[in-house]
Amino acid sequence: MRAAKRIHGRSTRPTRPKSHRYTVDASVFVNAFNPHEDGHAQSLQVLAAIQERGDPVIVPTLLVAEVASAVARASDDGAGAIQYALAMAALPHMTLVTLTAAMARQAAELAAAHRLRGADAVYLAVARRYGTTLVSRDDERRRRGGAVAACLTPEEALGGR
Repeated sequence: MRAAKRIHGRSTRPTRPKSHRYTVDASVFVNAFNPHEDGHAQSLQVLAAIQERGDPVIVPTLLVAEVASAVARASDDGAGAIQYALAMAALPHMTLVTLTAAMARQAAELAAAHRLRGADAVYLAVARRYGTTLVSRDDERRRRGGAVAACLTPEEALGGR
């Protein structure tokens, strides 16, 4: 006997929406940190929604240094910046991808082919390799990266779910 009842050939078992996989760049984490920046609420909301759903977040290890740097520069609090960056890296469902020689080569090829900045190419190489959607506040990264991977703003990511 089946565990779930069937009504007209359909299971009554609750279904969870299909999980999405994301690569979230530093611009979103930094924006979520600073309540005085435009878009702060949406960045915070998209990060909370991704964590609440348990969607995998796959990011390059570069994210930790970028977040610590931006937060320290904005807050003039180096210790707090490190604490925030390390807490972010330890979030559930967060996977940090090491920049191997092969990944660096792929990022370099993307940078040259699409005229991307180095860090942008690293995020996009991760997104392409792992089939994730890149969520970013960086207009150029999204515009040029759209040829490589799906790219959304936090607002678009929120609206798509």
